Amino acid sequence: MDFSSAFLPLVYAGMLNSSDLYAQYCFPESLNKTNVIKGKIVVCESGGIERIAKGQAVKDAGGAAMILVNSERYGNTTVAEAHVLPATHLSYADGLKVKAYINSTLNPVAKILFKGTLIGDDRAPVVAGFSSRGPNFASRGILKPDILGPGVNILAAWPVSLENSTNTKSTFNMISGTSMSCPHLSGIAALLKSSHPDWSPAAIKSAIMTTADVVNLAKQPIEDEKFLPANIFATGSGHVNPSRANDPGLVYNIQPEDYIPYLCGLNYTNRQVGSFLQRIVNCSTESSIPDGQLNYPAFAITFTVLSNSQTYTRTVTNVGEAKSSYSVEIVRPPGVDVRVEPTTLNFSELNQKMMYRVTFNRLASSGNNTVVQGFLKWDSDRYSVRSPIAVILS
Repeated sequence: MDFSSAFLPLVYAGMLNSSDLYAQYCFPESLNKTNVIKGKIVVCESGGIERIAKGQAVKDAGGAAMILVNSERYGNTTVAEAHVLPATHLSYADGLKVKAYINSTLNPVAKILFKGTLIGDDRAPVVAGFSSRGPNFASRGILKPDILGPGVNILAAWPVSLENSTNTKSTFNMISGTSMSCPHLSGIAALLKSSHPDWSPAAIKSAIMTTADVVNLAKQPIEDEKFLPANIFATGSGHVNPSRANDPGLVYNIQPEDYIPYLCGLNYTNRQVGSFLQRIVNCSTESSIPDGQLNYPAFAITFTVLSNSQTYTRTVTNVGEAKSSYSVEIVRPPGVDVRVEPTTLNFSELNQKMMYRVTFNRLASSGNNTVVQGFLKWDSDRYSVRSPIAVILS
């Protein structure tokens, strides 16, 4: 959209009517009550209504453009969207600077200039402020989230033309959210299934999780929306790496029947468990396991005053080199001792399975009401199979 590069008057929507708490969020009914924004660039707080709806409200009230500023919660997460008027989205810190400038002068002005697309940012990938966080309260022994995928400012085809006065009939859009990251992961899973038709859904998921990237392009730990190191309940296993997932070395497989003791252990009813398996199930005659015992490619531990030690087993399947040897590497979560038996896994053929046991012990020096993290990794000459460890110290 063509937009004048000249300076225009700048106004903060929150100052239009001090008695209207919704004005700062650019609610339509709030902006329609005033005529002072005509021809001006309007600063709107995020939240309350959809971002594009804010721009529509500004446009309907005669505003020339919009500056959308983040709340502290969303930090540096900014998104590009098909706005109905010239608009830009600023981080929380930059928004504070703009509002401070408005308060510092009688006649604040601003202009919006498009300077092109920035690529190659070595901070990428960054966990978005809207990305769902763990822990998994429904099943504490299963780490959530599992994986990160591309989901911010994704440019792709769109089924209809957008009504944003761009004078183009090109059917594309830029969207952010799970609706974008999910298709990426689904596509990767489909490619892996095509490459490995005999892999189960669990094996595909394992390959994706154990080969994920845990550092950004600058080789530093992945950051969150505040540009701080993201914790394990934000990153899960890390950011998906499709090429590595196609050749993971080892996989943690789970068959449908393996979910019966897991679901029964979560106290689901017979009918609920049966609906998963499409057959009659009687949990009273089935074995049950703690959720942390499911053959998952990650570990999620919760220590309470009554539980200072937990032991689980895992079974890995060799899908890499027929004759191969793996040695365990452990980065222990602070305040937690981790022991693995055996410490080496020697395979002689493909699809061979081997089991190992992991014991987690809370140390007397550990803190309280905190989250610590580490990882367990099986290394061979060719492969590195990484499982994250999340520990809640209650």
